[in-house]
Amino acid sequence: MKVVVAIDSFKGSLSSYELGQAIEVGVKRVYPEAEVIKVPIADGGEGTVASLVEGTKGKFVTVTVNNPLMEKIEARYGIMGDGKTAVIEMAEASGLPLIPVEKRNPMKTTTYGTGELIKDAILKGCREFIVGIGGSATNDAGLGMLQALGYKFLDENKKELGFGGEILSKVRYIDSTKSLPELKDCRFLVACDVDNPFYGPKGAAEIYSRQKGATEDMVKELDKGLKDLSEVIKKELDIDVSNLSGAGAAGGLGGGLVAFLNGKLSPGIDMILEKVGLEKELKDADFVITGEGRLDHQTAMGKAPVGVAKIAKKFDIPVIALAGGLTDDAVQTHEKGIDSFFSIINYPITLEEAMKKETAEKFVKGNTEEIFRLIKVCEKKYSK
Repeated sequence: MKVVVAIDSFKGSLSSYELGQAIEVGVKRVYPEAEVIKVPIADGGEGTVASLVEGTKGKFVTVTVNNPLMEKIEARYGIMGDGKTAVIEMAEASGLPLIPVEKRNPMKTTTYGTGELIKDAILKGCREFIVGIGGSATNDAGLGMLQALGYKFLDENKKELGFGGEILSKVRYIDSTKSLPELKDCRFLVACDVDNPFYGPKGAAEIYSRQKGATEDMVKELDKGLKDLSEVIKKELDIDVSNLSGAGAAGGLGGGLVAFLNGKLSPGIDMILEKVGLEKELKDADFVITGEGRLDHQTAMGKAPVGVAKIAKKFDIPVIALAGGLTDDAVQTHEKGIDSFFSIINYPITLEEAMKKETAEKFVKGNTEEIFRLIKVCEKKYSK
C-alpha cells in the first residue's frame, strides 16, 4: 500500500512536516509495510517556508532586518533543495503581528524588511523566488521592499522620499540606477489568494488598511496614493496595475512586485503543489491524506486540501482529510474531491490543551490508526 500525506499545518500546533510524521505512525500501526510518502505543503501563507524547505531538503536562513517601523529584528526565509530558489513570507519581516496595536499606522509602516530578505537571498546566489504576501502591516505598494533593493523614489523636486504609505502620492519619479543588477536575472512567483485591485472600492486601502491601523482619513489618503502611484508607474514603466486582479494584495505589494520585478501572481496552493512535485508522487498512490487546522466553507473555495484533492482526482485516488475542527459547511469539500473527513479531537478538551504538540500528535496518530483499521476491515470483507 502507498499512502501520500500532503497536509497543511495545524496553525500554532503542528507543522505540515510534524503532521506527516504522526500520520505515518498511525498508518504503520495497521499496515507496517506501507510506503508512506510525506509531502509538506502550505497555501502561501504561514508555513509556506517550512513546507517548501522541508519538502525539498533545503535550509533555513535567519538574518537581521528592519520590521515595518524600521526597528531591527531577526527574520527567517528558506532556500529550497535546489540551492537557487528562495522562499519568503513577507509577514516574517513586514507582518502585522510584528507591530503592537497602538503603533499600527500604514502611513508609516514599510515593506523594507521584505526587500532585505530578498537582497540577502540574491547575494547568496538565489535567482528564483517564491513570495507569500499574506498578513502585511503595510500599505506602501512594496516601495519599501524596492528601496531595500536599491530603488529610489523622488518627489516633484527630485528629492528622495522616505518610507511608508505616506509617500505614495508624492512619488513623481522612479530612479532604478542603483538597484541590484542581479534583479534582471531573477524570477518572482507570488503566492496570492485575493483578487483585490490596486485601488478603488475593493482596493488595498479600502478593504485592508483599517485592520492595519488606518483611520477613515488615512484610508482615503492611501487609496488616492495608490491611484496616483499607478499613474506614475504607467508613465515611467509603461505597466498598468490599476485593475490587475491581486495587485491590491498586502497593501499593494502584489502590484509592486508585478510592476517593478515582473512578478507573476498565482494562487498559492497551485504554485506550491507544483514546486513540491505532488502530482508525480500521487500517480500510483492508494490513498491521499490531507487536511488543515479547520475544515470549513473556505477550504472548499480553494485552500490547500482542495488543491491536493484536485490533483488526486486526476488519478481517481481516494482522499481523506483530517482537521482539528470541522464546521457544518465543511460538507462542501465533498464536492471538491475530499471523499471523507474526520476531526482528530476524541473527547471534550480546551482549545489550549488540544493545540499542545503532544496532545495533537497523540490524536493524529490514534485517529489515523482507526481510519486504516476500517480500511483493512473493508479490504478483507470485499476481497473475498
